[in-house]
Amino acid sequence: MGGPVSFRPEPGTIPESPGVYRFRDSGGRVIYVGKAKSLRQRLNSYFADFAGLHPRTQTMLTTAVGVDWTVVGTEVEALQLEYSWIKEYDPRFNVKYRDDKSYPYLAVTMGEEFPRVQVLRGAKRKGIRYFGPYSHAWAIRETVDLLLRVFPIRSCSAGVFRRAAQIDRPCLLGYIGKCSAPCVGRVTEQEHRALADDFCDFMAGNTGRFTRRLEREMRQAAAEQEYERAARLRDDIQALRQAMEKQAVVLADNTDCDVIALVEDALEAAVQVFYVRSGRIRGQRGWVVDKVEDTGPGELVEQFLLQMYGEAAPEALPREVLVPAMPPDAEAVAELLGEHRGARVEIRVPQRGDKKTLMETVERNAKESLKQHKLKRASDLTARSRALQEVADALGLDQAPLRIECYDVSHTQGTNVVASMVVFEDGLARKSEYRRFAVNSTEGDVASIHEVISRRFKRYLEERSETGELDVEVGAGAALDPETGKPRKFAYPPNLVVVDGGPAQAAAAQRALDELGVDDVAVCGLAKRLEEVWQPGEDLPVILPRSSEALYLLQRVRDEAHRFAITYHRSKRSKSVKESALDEVPGLGPARRQALIKHFGSVRRLREATAEQIREVPGIGPATAETIVSALKGEHP
Repeated sequence: MGGPVSFRPEPGTIPESPGVYRFRDSGGRVIYVGKAKSLRQRLNSYFADFAGLHPRTQTMLTTAVGVDWTVVGTEVEALQLEYSWIKEYDPRFNVKYRDDKSYPYLAVTMGEEFPRVQVLRGAKRKGIRYFGPYSHAWAIRETVDLLLRVFPIRSCSAGVFRRAAQIDRPCLLGYIGKCSAPCVGRVTEQEHRALADDFCDFMAGNTGRFTRRLEREMRQAAAEQEYERAARLRDDIQALRQAMEKQAVVLADNTDCDVIALVEDALEAAVQVFYVRSGRIRGQRGWVVDKVEDTGPGELVEQFLLQMYGEAAPEALPREVLVPAMPPDAEAVAELLGEHRGARVEIRVPQRGDKKTLMETVERNAKESLKQHKLKRASDLTARSRALQEVADALGLDQAPLRIECYDVSHTQGTNVVASMVVFEDGLARKSEYRRFAVNSTEGDVASIHEVISRRFKRYLEERSETGELDVEVGAGAALDPETGKPRKFAYPPNLVVVDGGPAQAAAAQRALDELGVDDVAVCGLAKRLEEVWQPGEDLPVILPRSSEALYLLQRVRDEAHRFAITYHRSKRSKSVKESALDEVPGLGPARRQALIKHFGSVRRLREATAEQIREVPGIGPATAETIVSALKGEHP
């Protein structure tokens, strides 16, 4: 293939109007669909500076052999056409949201002669009203069990329903009052459908009229001395209230909104949605998406809104959609959703109050969802084996790196510099092997990496030398302490050292190994910005495929090292903040230090005080005051 230059449109042929464009591969398949306010400006950006494009966009352009476009009148039309083409062609380079698990829904089959309530998963079907989704199927069954007291609609399968009609005898639910038994003609089709409509209205949030109606009937039954009926209505009211209590109240009663949170890394993004109706959380759902193109939060939100609501029923769209970042064409997206709903839809980012708090809760769920997704993928034995082999192939190693060590440096503007070492064996974390370092160097991350690698492998060589097996193959006995029988801290050498950073950090690690004469350990650096893998002495990075198991493994190793380093750094920084110049004053205990800070307000104001002013603090004598003044001035008392 000739690359993007071979199919670049002639200058002046691309219109400046809004529109939608398609890139195609050599087989004529559409591989990417995009929209633009100005087709000329957007398409020229693909061809103007190929080297400056993101690697994923470069891959798309080298795969493509042609591009065409369609001009539209408005941005809303562009959104509609883009969504239609993505749905029609399923392009490989477009973002595709997929459920992170199969969520159950409470469904009522309104398209049947006698509607049935049940738990359903998977794709939605016509003629069925859905409520949810719920986190667990048992939550749906508990709710249905309560509501069938008040709305006794059919919940049996088609086979059970036909069998009951044949023998003219209802099932157990019909005998205990949790089914109106339309199978044996206790209610007509119209009466049963009215019960199903009331059930759906209650689930949709119109709860007040049902409790008020039952309370009115209960009082009437009590007035007519029908106490058994009144007691049954009382229990029905309690059942409705219990069903309502199972849905957490988070916002005002008239609030209908969907709260969307997004958490992303360089490879994937996780989206969580809380459905709030009448101020209550009615359901929750999650998606995970592979980031094929270099897209930011706003673009991901826009694509998610179009995919999520594109096929939804109009009544499923809320009045308000809360998002973590505004889409680039927010007004056009809102107009498109409003047309689909048949009423105005507002898209906004919550800034304060209860909605902001709820957004933070949804974001925590999204973080946990992405974490669980990565852990599930990393724990798969086949995926781990493939990842290790892919790393070996990409870096030109003789064998798969069964032990990987990753190092990261953390500091705040050069203070409290620390580093971490995390260990992965057979693709899984070995937390008992983690180590942390207080770094002495203050010359930057490169010098810190060199120091940490030098210290780690000096310890390794020392411990190997003590065993007398420095020049032989590592065995189980060499790694054990003869006195305690426990593994030595640095006895096992890694097959691969990964450092968080680019070519400079990788070169520093390799230089440290060379200085110690360690020549059987491979080194690479993983840069955060584009997830490039750098090998020492190489001018160009290794670009791993975005969907490869190798990149997932290296990224997880790097992220774990970063987490471990920053945790240590925070604890060290917190400890240093709590320390003060008064800690070094001899004879000054905690009580008098606290009294001094309380009297002067801060160490800075205390440093400006004279000995006479310091003596005013209860418990501070002349000698102690002079000692404090000398200590705070840096003089020896």
